[in-house]
Amino acid sequence: MLFSKKLAVETVGLIGGEPMPVAQTKGAQGRLAMACAALFFLAAATLLLAARGNPYDGGPSARARIQFSATDSTVSEAGGASALTGAGALVPAPIAGLTGPGPGAPLPIIAADGRASWKAYARPFVDDGRPKIALVIGGLGLNPDQTRQAIDTLPPEVTLSFSPYAENLQALIDRARAAGHEVMVEIPMEPLDYPDNDPGPYTLLSSAQPGEIQNKLDWLMSRATGYFAVTNAYGAKFLSQERAMGAFVQTLRQRGVGFIDDGQAASRGGGLHRASLGAKIDADLDADAIDNQLLSLEALALQSGSALGSGAGYPLTVAQVQKWAVAVRDRGYALAPASALMALMALK
Repeated sequence: MLFSKKLAVETVGLIGGEPMPVAQTKGAQGRLAMACAALFFLAAATLLLAARGNPYDGGPSARARIQFSATDSTVSEAGGASALTGAGALVPAPIAGLTGPGPGAPLPIIAADGRASWKAYARPFVDDGRPKIALVIGGLGLNPDQTRQAIDTLPPEVTLSFSPYAENLQALIDRARAAGHEVMVEIPMEPLDYPDNDPGPYTLLSSAQPGEIQNKLDWLMSRATGYFAVTNAYGAKFLSQERAMGAFVQTLRQRGVGFIDDGQAASRGGGLHRASLGAKIDADLDADAIDNQLLSLEALALQSGSALGSGAGYPLTVAQVQKWAVAVRDRGYALAPASALMALMALK
């Protein structure tokens, strides 16, 4: 997606009277040049201050008029208009034809007519040419209060990611979809310092046989329905092993589920509908640091057309994202679900 940015600048010409002597003409030209330069820098400073303002106060502020033009988008609606119900809620899960028998609970399958979870459970999105910013807020489900805050206060365009070990996981996903959020399930994977750092009993191990990886994946993916993709929790070692990743990718492909990794597997997982997360906005859990990371996402989206960031469901993170989302649309950006950027990357 190519974007062009235009700043409209008007210049005013001075109409003089009778010709002046050469010396006076040179002096007048010098003074005119200095005046024009002063006016230019004053206007530039005014535009810059107006453009920046206070992006988090949610109130009106003067902004530089920046126009964007873009080629027609090739990104279609991720789930179709029928995926939205009243008040922006996503259709309840499961959708008929998209589940099959699993270990005690249904597993995602590709429907006989070709429908798959990566598209059917995604939040609909229409690309209008504005720079797109998507955010994934993860680690949800283990802390009930933080999970409810994220579901109920974040804009519906924000994608939510849940731990498979959460109690009442299906009820949480149902609540999130009713609030308009598309969701993912986190797949625990072997980190470099395993077992000192143990993501749980169903962690996918790099040394496991393909059958064992598939069995663990079946349990993890049958914990709930209604998710369009999975993401990794940890996994630096697992994601680096070709054989282990092959079994993982094959299972997801057969079940029609997308994959959005945390940035550690950007070059892996071919053949899937997938994407990789960029900056983690709350690596430094400080309000100013989070705000700066959000502004960095804006800069990246302005430069390349889209940006995909992530954060955890900490109360501070949720509060800063909530405030930022109020004003970011006014600055010429579109909040997009992560699935929309996944679809965009699949077209490149």
